[in-house]
Amino acid sequence: MPDQPENRAKSPPSGKSGNWKDLRARVLSAAVLVPLAALCVWVGGVVYGVMIVLAMAGMATEWARMFGFGLDTRRGQLSLAWAACMGIVAVAGHWSGALLVMAAALVLGPALWVGQVAIGCAGLSLLWLRYMSEPGAGVVLFLVACVALSDTGAYMAGRLFGGPKLAPRISPAKTWSGSIGGLCCAVVAGMLIAAFLPGATPGALRRGGVFGGLVAVAAQVGDLAESALKRARGVKDSGTILPGHGGLLDRFDGLLVAAPMAALLSLGAAGGAAFWYVGLH
Repeated sequence: MPDQPENRAKSPPSGKSGNWKDLRARVLSAAVLVPLAALCVWVGGVVYGVMIVLAMAGMATEWARMFGFGLDTRRGQLSLAWAACMGIVAVAGHWSGALLVMAAALVLGPALWVGQVAIGCAGLSLLWLRYMSEPGAGVVLFLVACVALSDTGAYMAGRLFGGPKLAPRISPAKTWSGSIGGLCCAVVAGMLIAAFLPGATPGALRRGGVFGGLVAVAAQVGDLAESALKRARGVKDSGTILPGHGGLLDRFDGLLVAAPMAALLSLGAAGGAAFWYVGLH
């Protein structure tokens, strides 16, 4: 099992939510990651699909490792391959086939299957939103920007204001001030993006704010869920691939909940419109 002493989660010192020592690494990582991801989202097609498949495979690998199945084990290798296969089938346009691959992952065992379902739902949702909604790139931009700015706003507000803890038994570093700050940032981002995207209607500003807030809440639920998993498994970070952030799961945990929520909402939007137009006919 991977629960080695050096990997056990540690609580930050009391007072405000940690310090600024990881800010430089976070900024440098984002400076590389954000433009590359934005380019893939804009180009779409196979390029975007490859990015999502690689992310799914990477997150599945981290999930398996937290349960003691590294890439030197058969289950670790199968976990990576299974997630990649799920994404490839979806990129090829076989959505029902991708769901069947997800369901069949139960052969990996309950713990790894839960990871395949969580990661698979997020990955398939991001593919669906890009390929099947309009404007695809704008929809993904809205979702990812609201999640990212919710995380950034929570990080900054939590360290500036500190205060009462949000869920001390799950993640001692998170505060109510950070949660509120993240929510406000996502609302503003949602309003601006929805209002300036092509084809925006007069109600886009209000709808963008409302759905930006919903995305932020979903992202924070995903963040807390991943924190609870790491605490249960006795690890501080899911990986080390992203300096200042940890692993892919640490960086994209909010999307595990926010992306499926957005995809489900998009099913109620008229004519494949952006998910924040759900209910308009």
